[in-house]
Amino acid sequence: MSREAEKQTFENSVGPDGKRPVPQFHRIAYIRNDFPEKFGIPRQSGLVEELEALIVFVPEYRRPEALKGLEEYSHIWLLWEFSEAERGEWSPTVRPPRLGGNTRMGVFATRSPFRPNPIGLSSVRLERVEEHPEYGKVLRVRGADLMDGTPILDIKPYLPHVDSHPEARGGFAGRFEHYGLQVEIPEALMDRVPEQKRKALRGILANDPRPAYQKDPERVYGMSFAGMTIRFRVCGDLLTVCEILP
Repeated sequence: MSREAEKQTFENSVGPDGKRPVPQFHRIAYIRNDFPEKFGIPRQSGLVEELEALIVFVPEYRRPEALKGLEEYSHIWLLWEFSEAERGEWSPTVRPPRLGGNTRMGVFATRSPFRPNPIGLSSVRLERVEEHPEYGKVLRVRGADLMDGTPILDIKPYLPHVDSHPEARGGFAGRFEHYGLQVEIPEALMDRVPEQKRKALRGILANDPRPAYQKDPERVYGMSFAGMTIRFRVCGDLLTVCEILP
Protein backbone atom coordinates (compact mmCIF):
# COMPACT_ATOMS: atom_id res chain seq x y z
CA MET A 1 0.00 0.00 0.00
CA SER A 2 1.36 3.45 -0.96
CA ARG A 3 1.91 6.17 1.67
CA GLU A 4 -0.98 8.17 0.19
CA ALA A 5 -3.28 5.15 0.33
CA GLU A 6 -2.29 4.51 3.96
CA LYS A 7 -3.08 8.14 4.82
CA GLN A 8 -6.47 7.89 3.10
CA THR A 9 -7.31 4.66 4.95
CA PHE A 10 -6.48 6.31 8.29
CA GLU A 11 -8.52 9.43 7.51
CA ASN A 12 -11.51 7.30 6.54
CA SER A 13 -11.37 5.52 9.90
CA VAL A 14 -11.62 8.62 12.11
CA GLY A 15 -14.83 10.23 13.24
CA PRO A 16 -16.01 13.83 12.81
CA ASP A 17 -14.20 14.83 16.03
CA GLY A 18 -10.88 13.75 14.53
CA LYS A 19 -10.56 10.70 16.76
CA ARG A 20 -10.58 7.07 15.77
CA PRO A 21 -13.48 5.11 17.25
CA VAL A 22 -12.52 3.14 20.34
CA PRO A 23 -13.60 -0.51 20.32
CA GLN A 24 -15.90 -1.49 23.15
CA PHE A 25 -14.37 -3.84 25.69
CA HIS A 26 -16.34 -6.28 27.78
CA ARG A 27 -15.52 -7.45 31.28
CA ILE A 28 -15.57 -11.21 30.86
CA ALA A 29 -14.65 -12.24 34.41
CA TYR A 30 -13.45 -11.10 37.83
CA ILE A 31 -10.70 -12.38 40.09
CA ARG A 32 -11.45 -13.59 43.61
CA ASN A 33 -8.52 -13.72 46.03
CA ASP A 34 -7.21 -12.66 49.46
CA PHE A 35 -6.36 -9.01 48.70
CA PRO A 36 -9.21 -6.60 49.58
CA GLU A 37 -6.90 -3.59 49.00
CA LYS A 38 -3.87 -2.70 46.88
CA PHE A 39 -1.27 -2.52 49.65
CA GLY A 40 0.61 -5.81 49.90
CA ILE A 41 -0.11 -7.12 46.42
CA PRO A 42 3.11 -8.36 44.73
CA ARG A 43 4.43 -5.84 42.23
CA GLN A 44 4.57 -8.40 39.43
CA SER A 45 2.86 -11.68 38.64
CA GLY A 46 4.67 -14.90 39.48
CA LEU A 47 6.70 -13.47 42.38
CA VAL A 48 4.62 -15.39 44.94
CA GLU A 49 3.38 -18.53 43.26
CA GLU A 50 1.79 -19.79 46.50
CA LEU A 51 -0.94 -17.17 46.08
CA GLU A 52 -4.12 -18.84 44.82
CA ALA A 53 -7.03 -17.11 43.13
CA LEU A 54 -10.17 -17.94 41.19
CA ILE A 55 -11.18 -16.45 37.85
CA VAL A 56 -14.98 -16.24 37.94
CA PHE A 57 -16.76 -15.54 34.65
CA VAL A 58 -19.71 -13.19 34.35
CA PRO A 59 -22.94 -14.96 33.30
CA GLU A 60 -22.70 -13.90 29.64
CA TYR A 61 -19.30 -15.61 29.26
CA ARG A 62 -19.93 -18.52 31.61
CA ARG A 63 -19.82 -21.01 28.75
CA PRO A 64 -17.92 -24.31 29.24
CA GLU A 65 -17.20 -24.59 25.52
CA ALA A 66 -15.23 -21.31 25.64
CA LEU A 67 -12.67 -23.07 27.87
CA LYS A 68 -12.31 -26.23 25.80
CA GLY A 69 -8.60 -27.05 25.45
CA LEU A 70 -7.41 -24.51 28.01
CA GLU A 71 -6.61 -27.24 30.53
CA GLU A 72 -3.73 -28.35 28.27
CA TYR A 73 -1.74 -25.22 29.14
CA SER A 74 0.28 -24.68 32.31
CA HIS A 75 0.22 -20.86 32.17
CA ILE A 76 -2.11 -18.21 30.82
CA TRP A 77 -2.06 -14.47 30.16
CA LEU A 78 -4.61 -12.29 31.91
CA LEU A 79 -5.50 -8.95 30.37
CA TRP A 80 -7.24 -6.89 33.00
CA GLU A 81 -8.44 -3.45 33.95
CA PHE A 82 -6.74 -1.13 36.42
CA SER A 83 -10.15 -0.36 37.88
CA GLU A 84 -8.72 1.36 40.99
CA ALA A 85 -6.19 3.56 39.17
CA GLU A 86 -8.33 5.94 37.13
CA ARG A 87 -7.08 9.45 36.32
CA GLY A 88 -8.59 12.26 34.29
CA GLU A 89 -5.45 12.81 32.22
CA TRP A 90 -2.45 10.65 31.42
CA SER A 91 1.17 11.63 32.03
CA PRO A 92 4.03 10.70 29.67
CA THR A 93 6.27 10.00 32.69
CA VAL A 94 5.73 8.17 35.98
CA ARG A 95 7.72 7.47 39.16
CA PRO A 96 8.44 3.71 39.45
CA PRO A 97 8.27 2.58 43.11
CA ARG A 98 11.45 0.52 42.86
CA LEU A 99 13.41 3.68 41.93
CA GLY A 100 12.39 5.33 45.18
CA GLY A 101 9.39 7.20 43.86
CA ASN A 102 11.51 10.21 42.83
CA THR A 103 12.99 9.25 39.46
CA ARG A 104 10.78 9.73 36.42
CA MET A 105 10.67 7.25 33.55
CA GLY A 106 8.61 7.13 30.40
CA VAL A 107 5.25 5.49 31.06
CA PHE A 108 5.85 2.98 28.26
CA ALA A 109 9.12 1.88 29.91
CA THR A 110 7.20 0.87 33.04
CA ARG A 111 4.25 -1.22 34.16
CA SER A 112 2.67 1.66 36.04
CA PRO A 113 -1.14 1.48 36.37
CA PHE A 114 -1.43 5.13 35.31
CA ARG A 115 -1.49 4.72 31.53
CA PRO A 116 -3.38 6.14 28.54
CA ASN A 117 -5.46 2.95 28.67
CA PRO A 118 -5.77 1.31 32.13
CA ILE A 119 -4.91 -2.21 30.95
CA GLY A 120 -2.75 -4.67 32.90
CA LEU A 121 -1.05 -7.86 31.71
CA SER A 122 -0.14 -10.79 33.97
CA SER A 123 1.24 -14.26 33.34
CA VAL A 124 -0.11 -16.76 35.89
CA ARG A 125 0.04 -20.50 36.44
CA LEU A 126 -3.17 -22.33 35.57
CA GLU A 127 -3.71 -24.95 38.25
CA ARG A 128 -6.90 -26.34 36.78
CA VAL A 129 -10.31 -25.68 35.31
CA GLU A 130 -12.83 -26.68 37.96
CA GLU A 131 -16.57 -26.75 38.57
CA HIS A 132 -17.84 -24.27 41.14
CA PRO A 133 -21.25 -24.92 42.77
CA GLU A 134 -22.36 -21.33 42.23
CA TYR A 135 -20.31 -20.00 39.28
CA GLY A 136 -19.98 -23.03 37.01
CA LYS A 137 -16.58 -23.41 35.32
CA VAL A 138 -13.88 -21.31 36.99
CA LEU A 139 -10.09 -21.13 36.64
CA ARG A 140 -7.88 -21.73 39.65
CA VAL A 141 -4.61 -19.84 39.15
CA ARG A 142 -1.42 -19.10 41.09
CA GLY A 143 0.86 -16.08 41.23
CA ALA A 144 -1.60 -13.33 40.26
CA ASP A 145 -0.79 -9.71 41.17
CA LEU A 146 -4.38 -8.42 41.15
CA MET A 147 -6.72 -7.08 43.81
CA ASP A 148 -9.88 -8.96 44.70
CA GLY A 149 -12.67 -8.03 42.28
CA THR A 150 -10.39 -6.82 39.47
CA PRO A 151 -12.17 -7.08 36.09
CA ILE A 152 -10.64 -9.45 33.52
CA LEU A 153 -10.87 -8.30 29.89
CA ASP A 154 -9.40 -11.34 28.14
CA ILE A 155 -7.56 -14.63 28.70
CA LYS A 156 -4.97 -16.07 26.34
CA PRO A 157 -2.74 -19.17 26.57
CA TYR A 158 0.94 -18.68 27.33
CA LEU A 159 3.08 -20.21 24.55
CA PRO A 160 6.59 -20.97 25.81
CA HIS A 161 8.15 -21.29 22.37
CA VAL A 162 7.24 -17.68 21.48
CA ASP A 163 6.44 -15.95 24.80
CA SER A 164 9.68 -16.87 26.61
CA HIS A 165 12.85 -14.90 25.84
CA PRO A 166 15.62 -15.90 28.30
CA GLU A 167 18.13 -13.62 26.56
CA ALA A 168 15.94 -10.50 26.91
CA ARG A 169 17.23 -7.39 28.72
CA GLY A 170 15.23 -6.19 31.72
CA GLY A 171 16.08 -2.48 31.66
CA PHE A 172 16.14 -0.69 35.02
CA ALA A 173 13.64 -3.26 36.39
CA GLY A 174 16.31 -5.95 36.07
CA ARG A 175 18.28 -4.38 38.93
CA PHE A 176 15.67 -5.66 41.37
CA GLU A 177 15.24 -9.15 39.96
CA HIS A 178 16.48 -10.84 43.13
CA TYR A 179 15.31 -8.24 45.63
CA GLY A 180 13.97 -9.64 48.90
CA LEU A 181 13.82 -9.46 52.69
CA GLN A 182 14.28 -11.96 55.48
CA VAL A 183 10.97 -12.53 57.26
CA GLU A 184 10.60 -13.23 60.96
CA ILE A 185 7.18 -14.27 62.29
CA PRO A 186 6.95 -15.33 65.94
CA GLU A 187 5.51 -18.81 66.29
CA ALA A 188 2.65 -17.58 68.49
CA LEU A 189 1.56 -15.22 65.71
CA MET A 190 2.03 -17.73 62.90
CA ASP A 191 -0.40 -20.04 64.71
CA ARG A 192 -3.11 -17.49 63.90
CA VAL A 193 -2.56 -17.91 60.16
CA PRO A 194 -4.36 -20.78 58.38
CA GLU A 195 -1.75 -23.35 57.41
CA GLN A 196 -2.59 -23.17 53.70
CA LYS A 197 -1.91 -19.39 53.72
CA ARG A 198 1.44 -19.36 55.52
CA LYS A 199 3.80 -19.80 52.56
CA ALA A 200 1.92 -17.17 50.59
CA LEU A 201 2.12 -14.70 53.48
CA ARG A 202 5.88 -15.23 53.82
CA GLY A 203 6.31 -14.72 50.09
CA ILE A 204 4.34 -11.46 50.12
CA LEU A 205 6.35 -10.05 53.02
CA ALA A 206 9.69 -11.19 51.57
CA ASN A 207 8.97 -9.05 48.51
CA ASP A 208 8.66 -5.95 50.75
CA PRO A 209 5.18 -4.47 50.31
CA ARG A 210 6.28 -1.02 51.54
CA PRO A 211 6.56 1.95 49.17
CA ALA A 212 10.22 2.11 48.16
CA TYR A 213 10.66 5.63 49.55
CA GLN A 214 9.61 4.63 53.09
CA LYS A 215 12.59 3.34 55.12
CA ASP A 216 11.73 4.31 58.71
CA PRO A 217 12.71 1.28 60.88
CA GLU A 218 10.35 2.42 63.66
CA ARG A 219 7.28 2.69 61.49
CA VAL A 220 4.66 -0.04 61.80
CA TYR A 221 2.98 -0.95 58.52
CA GLY A 222 -0.31 -2.79 58.13
CA MET A 223 -1.75 -4.83 55.30
CA SER A 224 -4.89 -6.88 54.81
CA PHE A 225 -4.58 -10.46 53.63
CA ALA A 226 -6.97 -13.43 53.78
CA GLY A 227 -9.24 -11.79 56.35
CA MET A 228 -6.33 -10.81 58.61
CA THR A 229 -4.52 -7.57 59.39
CA ILE A 230 -0.75 -8.07 59.35
CA ARG A 231 1.37 -5.44 61.13
CA PHE A 232 5.14 -5.38 60.63
CA ARG A 233 8.36 -3.37 60.85
CA VAL A 234 11.40 -3.43 58.56
CA CYS A 235 14.93 -2.76 59.75
CA GLY A 236 17.57 -3.15 57.06
CA ASP A 237 16.89 -6.46 55.30
CA LEU A 238 14.83 -7.94 58.13
CA LEU A 239 11.04 -7.73 58.25
CA THR A 240 9.49 -8.62 61.61
CA VAL A 241 5.79 -9.26 62.07
CA CYS A 242 4.53 -7.49 65.21
CA GLU A 243 0.87 -8.41 65.21
CA ILE A 244 -1.70 -10.49 63.37
CA LEU A 245 -5.34 -9.59 63.94
CA PRO A 246 -8.52 -11.16 62.56
